[in-house]
Amino acid sequence: MSKIKLRPRSPLKLAITFSLLLISLQIASVVGQYFAHQSSIHRAIDVVERRISLDSAFLDVGNETLNTPENRYAIGRYLERLNRVVEEKALPVVVSEIQGVQVKSDLSEYPALHRTTFENAEQTINISINSRAPINEVGLSWLGILLAFLIAPLFAFTSKKRRTQSSLEELVLPPKPKLVINLQEKTISNGIDDKVVTLQNKPLCFYTALVKYCIDNPNESLPPHKDVPHELMALANKCFGRLIELGHTKRKRPDFNANLDKTLSEIRAALDDVFSGYVDEKETYYPPRAQGEGSRSKQHSYALPSVKDDDIEIIGN
Repeated sequence: MSKIKLRPRSPLKLAITFSLLLISLQIASVVGQYFAHQSSIHRAIDVVERRISLDSAFLDVGNETLNTPENRYAIGRYLERLNRVVEEKALPVVVSEIQGVQVKSDLSEYPALHRTTFENAEQTINISINSRAPINEVGLSWLGILLAFLIAPLFAFTSKKRRTQSSLEELVLPPKPKLVINLQEKTISNGIDDKVVTLQNKPLCFYTALVKYCIDNPNESLPPHKDVPHELMALANKCFGRLIELGHTKRKRPDFNANLDKTLSEIRAALDDVFSGYVDEKETYYPPRAQGEGSRSKQHSYALPSVKDDDIEIIGN
């Protein structure tokens, strides 16, 4: 289980964090201000162009068809009135020229130039519109500074996980071996290393059936001096039938009751080899040997009471 302990960051790291936050927020603010400024310029130009288009019928800008010149005095007066309206609406633009007539005011604050032309059946109107530079519209964001001060304390502490001894042991424990029975290859292995042992048909079928039987009947006793239970025999015969299907044998089914001690001995020898580096884990899959003679041996069982479904893998079942 993990424990989390908070510890304060060093002043240097906290200062760096605050600086990065402040710079990031200011950059985001400047980018936002820039695009907002560009959007306001486009809207302002649309408003001005629409106004001039509506006034063009009453504006003496000359006529190319009739070869009449523009009334420069009238256009100049119109420019002054139009720019006063633009200024009252706080639009970030100024109309600098209409039909070659330029405004007399200072345009140093409006360096960006936009040109457009209106055409109709009788006249063509050329217009120049200047807009404010983005540098005049973007600046330091006080909101960004405030947010940096509010967010920086959240990074004032760092977490350090402390693991208990049991969790450390879990990290360093090697993978747990499990019994792998491969009917396609007629082998058993531990699922970790390359140790693989090939079994003969009879011990392979009996052991596969024994594992399945003990999983389904964990409290069942299997004394070696009694006949093999009917359910266990059925499982062994079914496994042998599977070997026939896989093309490993054409012989008739063996008598799994006959020479049971020899069959168990072959199984134990194979398990000794496969689990040679995993003695404790081997006990789960190892049919116990008889201990002692006489009445003590009659109490013996070759069942596998500890084996569970998660402990095995059967390939080609």
